[in-house]
Amino acid sequence: MLDLRRLRLLREVKLRGTLAEVAEALNYSPSAVSQQLALLEKEVGVPLLRKSGRRVTLTPQAEILVAHTSTVLEVLEQAEAEVTTSLERPAGLVRLAVFQSAALALLPDALTLVRSEYPEMRLEVTQQEPEAALHATWTRDFDLVIAEQYPGHAAPRHPELDRVDLTTDPIRLGVSKKLVTEHNIKSLADTAGLPWVMEPRGTASRHWAEQACRQAGFEPDVQFETADIQAHIRLVESGNAVALLTGLAWVGRPVTVELIDLPGNPRRTVFTAARRASAKSPAIVVCRDVLARTAELITSTEE
Repeated sequence: MLDLRRLRLLREVKLRGTLAEVAEALNYSPSAVSQQLALLEKEVGVPLLRKSGRRVTLTPQAEILVAHTSTVLEVLEQAEAEVTTSLERPAGLVRLAVFQSAALALLPDALTLVRSEYPEMRLEVTQQEPEAALHATWTRDFDLVIAEQYPGHAAPRHPELDRVDLTTDPIRLGVSKKLVTEHNIKSLADTAGLPWVMEPRGTASRHWAEQACRQAGFEPDVQFETADIQAHIRLVESGNAVALLTGLAWVGRPVTVELIDLPGNPRRTVFTAARRASAKSPAIVVCRDVLARTAELITSTEE
């Protein structure tokens, strides 16, 4: 019988690429990971890893083992979900990953509901960009993720993750009232030549914003780059930049800038994703229900 813990280490090597990253993710030392994988090779009787620069790759035999290990882990996760489903009250830990604007808009009320209605549950929340958080949920670093998708820009897909839409919010051009008056800004095209603040390169929001500007006939002058949406708002308020801002950014605070509609009135989709094997776990179901209730309350308030 092969050792499941060692098989999981082998699967982590495939997912993360280096023994150091595996050790960091699982709180092992790199030498311990190496020793356990060496023991697994002895158990199997064939080489499992090949060095490729600083990274390691799996042999064909290791790929076979990883495929079966993924199946075993999924079955065990389903079994755990069925056991917890048999309990009268949802309980236990849910590790949630969420991006900033969703955290600010949804989490305060959602956490309050969980604590008042399900005191046996514990939520641990980590702020992380959606693309990375989806991958980390797939690799079992998180149990649930709140992610986003921009119009015409598909979010990463992982076969073991499901997807449940949570809400949508409008994307508008944010400009200070002073700049609107000085430059007679009525549309996105009127911001050509003005300084912009955008999220870092590689994010869906950055890609979408750049494409929107290019379709409007200009290349944006991005002078400020930050993932902090509150910094975006302050830069726009002060007249130091313009930005594309989503509706969730204004939940719980007054709108202090001019918001100009974009052609087609685009909306961002906010969704949750969990591993299919654990999606029916009572704790995951409760989290999604609470988040949906919070999102619905926000939408009704906006209307």
